[in-house]
Formats: sequence, C-alpha cells, structure tokens
Amino acid sequence: MLARYFTKLTFSLTRVLAAGLLGCLLTALAVGVYLLDSRPDLSVWHTADLDEEFTAASGLTDFSQYLALEDRLFEQLDRLVYAEVPVGPENAINRYSRGSLADPGRWPVNWNRSFELGQEQPRAGVLLLHGLSDSPYSMRALGESLHRSGAMVLGLRIPGHGTAPSGLVETRWQDMAAAVRLAARHVRTTVGDKPIYLVGYSNGGALAVEYALSTLDDADLPRVSGVILLSPEIGVSPAAALAVWQGRLGHLLGLDKLAWNALIPEYDPFKYGSFAVNAGDLAYRITVHLQQQLDSLQAAGKLGDMPPVLAFQSSVDATVTASALVANLFDRLPPAHHELVLFDINRRAEVGILLQQDPRTVFEPLLKKSGRGFDLTLVTNESGESDHVVAYTALAGEDTASSASDVDDWPPGVYSLSHVALPFAPTDPLYGGPQAGNSPGIALGNLAPRGERGILRVSGTDLLRLRWNPFFDYMEGRVLQFTGRVQH
Repeated sequence: MLARYFTKLTFSLTRVLAAGLLGCLLTALAVGVYLLDSRPDLSVWHTADLDEEFTAASGLTDFSQYLALEDRLFEQLDRLVYAEVPVGPENAINRYSRGSLADPGRWPVNWNRSFELGQEQPRAGVLLLHGLSDSPYSMRALGESLHRSGAMVLGLRIPGHGTAPSGLVETRWQDMAAAVRLAARHVRTTVGDKPIYLVGYSNGGALAVEYALSTLDDADLPRVSGVILLSPEIGVSPAAALAVWQGRLGHLLGLDKLAWNALIPEYDPFKYGSFAVNAGDLAYRITVHLQQQLDSLQAAGKLGDMPPVLAFQSSVDATVTASALVANLFDRLPPAHHELVLFDINRRAEVGILLQQDPRTVFEPLLKKSGRGFDLTLVTNESGESDHVVAYTALAGEDTASSASDVDDWPPGVYSLSHVALPFAPTDPLYGGPQAGNSPGIALGNLAPRGERGILRVSGTDLLRLRWNPFFDYMEGRVLQFTGRVQH
C-alpha cells in the first residue's frame, strides 16, 4: 500500500511539474512573440514583393539574360519602393528616399548592381561574390585592383541583394548558387582558356567554396584555378537552424514582423540594415550543404583536386569563428597549396583584461598542431611594446615561422579587425577611417556618436564596429600574388 501511495504521489508530482514547465515555456513564447511584434511597424522596403528577382527556376541560360532580368528588377524597385518613400528632412539619411545622403543614386555608379570590368586581352578571369545583406560594392576595391593587373572582373549581384531587405525573405541558397554558375560560365566564355579565380566574402565565401567543390563532381562546370576567401561563412551556430521557426510561427499567427531578426533604419546605401530570419536560415543551410559535399568528395577520393585556397580571417569575428573555418574546411582538405591568414588583435592596445577570450587560444594550437596540411600566416604586433605589425608564416607541417614580412602599423584607437572590415581600404569613401576619400553622400566608417544609451535605434556596438581594414594593402598584395597577376 505504501509503495503504491508513493508511486501515485510521484506520478502526480511529475504531471504537476510537467504542466508547470509547459506553462512556463508557453508564457516565455507568448512574451517573446509580444516583444517581437511590438517592434516598429514594417516599411515598404520590408514588404515589397520584388518578383522580377532571379531564382534557380527562372530558366535563364546565359548571363546576359540575368542582366536583363536585373534591369527589370531595379525598375520594379523604383516603382514599388522609391516612389512610395517621401522626400524631406525626416528621410535625410533614408536609403530609399531619392536624393537623401544614403541614396545610392548619389554615387557615379550604383554598386548595388552587377558590374563587369573588361579587358581586350584578359590575363585571367575573376568572379567576385559579396556577403549576406551586402552588395557588389564590398568587392569593388579588390575588383578594380585585379582589373588594373590585367584580369577581366565580374562582380555578381547575388539574388536577394542590392534592392530592398524584403528580397531576402524568401530567397534560397540554391538561387544564389544558380546565379554563381551563370556568372562563372560567362567568365569562362569571356576569357577563354585563361585561369579563373573566385573571390568570396562572408556568404560569398560559402558560395565560392560550394562552386569549387561542385566542379570536382560536375565536368560541365568551368574549373577554377584558385579560391580566395575573406571572412568566409563556413560554419555558423547550430542555433541558426531554429531561427526559421520564428518566421513560421509569425506566418501561422499572421504576424509579419516575426519574419525579421532585426528591424533598423536603412541608412547604408549598399547594405541592408534589417535582417530577415530567412537570411540566417539559408546561411545555416549552405554551411550544412558544404559539409555534405566535403563528406561525399572525401569518400570518392576527389578532394585532392580542390584548387588552392587562400583565406583571410580576423582572429576575433562575431559572425564566423576562425576555429570553425579550420575545422569545417582547412582540416578537411588534403595537404596542398592552401593558406590561412589570421589577423591577430592589437597586442599594444592593452585590452587584455577586457577580453572575453584571447584569440591566442585559437591560433597557438594551430601552430603547434602536428600534421597541419596548410600554411598558416599570423599578422600580429612585432612585439608587445610596438604598434608595428608583421606577418609570420609557418609552412604546412611546421610549428615555427619560417618567414616574416613587414605589414603596417596599427592605427590609434583600433584593437582588432572585424568580420565586416576586411574588404574595405582605409581610404574607402563610405566605410573608410580618418583617411577616407570624399563621399558623394553619407560616410559611415568613422562614426562615434555620443549620448545616452538606449536612445538610438541602431546599437552603439554596431556604429563603433570597425568597417575598414588597416592592413588592406597587405591583403591586396597577397591576392595579386596568389592570382599571379602582380603589378610591375
């Protein structure tokens, strides 16, 4: 009897605890939904249905058709978004208000669109792939440099980008990959038998790797001679897989705001401020696909045919970690002519006590790792007492640097690079620092607004995030060396 009593009591308590836990979860969910839905109202750039965008099902067979569709897409953007946004002081830095400081139309070239830099006799072809929520503007400086050195350059506007944030609400990574294939075939047709290189930044890095791996299995795809990656999106948090359920819940409840992770003003002419839940989901899905590709090619013994990879990564990166890049890509490739360049923090900045984690915990094990199959270059202070920066290179299989080269000095007040800094020179008119060139509109690289916290709709940490690379010249030189197109 006593045993039966305790069994029933235990069962009753379990039911009560389960009911309480379920109630807590439902309450937390309701509070979360309420907070997400209480954000500012959606604007026309969040809701516009831009159905002239390219998809994998568009049925296009060459890149000229892609550009013609892009023309119609931007005409639709003008009609559905720009024509609906008032002009006036209240929209002085609104990207979608004609004539504002953030209007891309103020620039001589609208870098939100695909661009091609041709050569009569190209020495190589280069396909540039920008990042998520980004635009071809981010690849402009490297593209112009490679063009000056003799390459034909194509900067692809990846589907969902360069128009309005609503463009990323339903775009899939397969649509992006299909556009890359069209662009790669165009580059091959243009340069003939000359070498082709892919340069991918962030999500564009994932697309570059996806394409290069696909060529190992598909003889119909033009092969590439090398892959250059900047802050590549090779591994993201598994929590990103859960984000899509926020959008699905919003659709179920008829709450459109739940399709968005971030709703902030659109003040950048060449990058979205607002971030769709779907964008995070497609980033997760493409990184999962990359691992499946690597598994398949490894099993088939084809990874040894992967073209050389040169990657640049900040050792501190709030978007993609260096350890994920190594574990998910470099450690999976057979030893070849691959190299990872890591930018250390400024060891002279004396921020050690404020660090959440010292990046030494990432790169020192890499240096000491036996059997490392790739070269590792560390860009760091010459010493703890110097602002001067040098690049130490340890070749594959070596645990000490076999060579060192001068780079530059850390600028005052900068303690590290960032995920978004790498593609931009200090002189960039939009994102550059104190040396920035004249911008025809807004300049975002050297902002430091001061006042009370919690007042601005844009986070202070976002405004203070480094947007330019003080070591761009070094990176540019390494890219030109890698492609064999060094200027003389």
